[in-house]
Amino acid sequence: MGMIYGGHLLAKYLRDVEGVKTVFSLAGGHIDRIYDGFLEYGVRIVDVRHEQAAAMMAHAWSIYGPHAGVCLVTAGPGYTNALTGLVNASLDNVPIVVISGMAPRRDWDRGALQGMNQAAMVQTLVKWSGVCHDIRRIPEYVAKAFRHAVAGRPGPVLLEIPPDVLNVKVEEAEVPVPRRGGRVYRSAADEAAVREAAGLIDGAQKPFILGGSGVGFSDCEAALAAFVEKTGIPFLLMDNGRGALPDDHPLSLWDGGQMALMTALSTADLIVVLGIRYNWLLMFGQIFPQAKVVRVDIDATEIDRNRETDVGLVGDMGLVLAQLNGAVAKRGHGDWLKALKDMYLPMVAAEVELRGKASDPIHPARLVERIRETAPDDAIFIADGGDTCYFALMGLTAKEKGGVLVGAGGLFGCLGTGIPFGIGAKLARPEKTVVVVNGDGSFGLNAMEFDTAVRHGIPFVCVICNDQAWGMIKHGQEMTYGNDRCVGSGLGVVRYDRVVEALGGHGEFVTKDDEIVPALERALASGKPACVNVITDPCVTSPATLMFVDALTMEK
Repeated sequence: MGMIYGGHLLAKYLRDVEGVKTVFSLAGGHIDRIYDGFLEYGVRIVDVRHEQAAAMMAHAWSIYGPHAGVCLVTAGPGYTNALTGLVNASLDNVPIVVISGMAPRRDWDRGALQGMNQAAMVQTLVKWSGVCHDIRRIPEYVAKAFRHAVAGRPGPVLLEIPPDVLNVKVEEAEVPVPRRGGRVYRSAADEAAVREAAGLIDGAQKPFILGGSGVGFSDCEAALAAFVEKTGIPFLLMDNGRGALPDDHPLSLWDGGQMALMTALSTADLIVVLGIRYNWLLMFGQIFPQAKVVRVDIDATEIDRNRETDVGLVGDMGLVLAQLNGAVAKRGHGDWLKALKDMYLPMVAAEVELRGKASDPIHPARLVERIRETAPDDAIFIADGGDTCYFALMGLTAKEKGGVLVGAGGLFGCLGTGIPFGIGAKLARPEKTVVVVNGDGSFGLNAMEFDTAVRHGIPFVCVICNDQAWGMIKHGQEMTYGNDRCVGSGLGVVRYDRVVEALGGHGEFVTKDDEIVPALERALASGKPACVNVITDPCVTSPATLMFVDALTMEK
């Protein structure tokens, strides 16, 4: 085998054992030897313009790709730049492996360049962090990082390696090479609890299924389809579990979106909760006091969090659903489904009507409908922004898992995810059309990643819903303080399409309804990273803004 550098050893293990062929990164001296190893062993570096975007691209890769995404950053500011993406992954329970350079061991505690306690900054947010001091243990530490990232409830991890470990050589034959760390071990639920849950499900008259990212990170589509079809229970899937069963499934409530969700939660007599947390968007589980709850989660600590559960089933979603399929009776709930639709469809009728008619200025709901009509049915749609996310969430359709992903819709409310998520999704699923629906404010946070996309030949389409403001903030100020008290929330008409053209992409500027579809068609056909900059009605707000303002201004 011969002698091998530490940085090359890391690259070789990533490729040969963990199966990593793409890494998101920005160059730096502390990690140069790893870059050289990637060149040697054929690992693709997608070099970004800001490390925040590298972490976000790894996040999207984890959702759409075959393994946890890998983000490689240099020490000091390279590391701190990535923290926003790392925190977002933590709060979204997404497994990313962050590998960071650090100051040389010989210079610790001596005032080294970029010498700092990096791990301490994220101790409460990562599942595991470690520093590899011994070149012979690099594969062991990489395997450990992947193992912690994907085990149980997934999340980000941090591995630091100093340059005086990366830049020395070792006899390769002396290095133990562990098995793949990124293997996922799955466990099933207690059989007695499964039987108890089945009894509640069989006895319910108005049951409802609510699923989330626990569905997304389990290979459970077939088991979920069998469960829904056997029980006949209406359902709604959210987060990156959305699309595990298509939105247009006969029992899906996505034709009513948020209104359907609130209606079902407040009127059901049993809710089957599949891998989703009771966060502020679900009013911490307090919105359905009338209902009994069967809750399935990979993490036992979630079962009674925020609200007591009648039956808790701890285990992998696919295995637990398979157990339930063997225990529940075949039923139908057609009358209950009809009653639900009779309640919520009138609530969304006005918004549905807006989608179907032209307006001047363009309404965001109409823009989203035009996108849905023009893009392929199986496209991946990613939304980023405030009000923009609401209209995209409501108006787009997921045909498969992850088909509609609202990057800013998680607990971190992290704007700027759209473009990096779009690039990460396209790299993980190159056969797919990827469309990002972006607010104009959030677009600016990672707009330079269009340069990344152009340099690496990554075609996707970003449609800007341009209301010339930080719209959710502006409308919140109007509601709270008055129309004459808006400050720091206006942006004006900016030609973002020209910025993208200057970077080598395709740009379109749209101000009229009849221009939307031709501009989208040209962008989709361009084969380039493309920006369709659409001027929309600056006076439109969304129900999401009302929830946001209410959550922040209520006294108790």
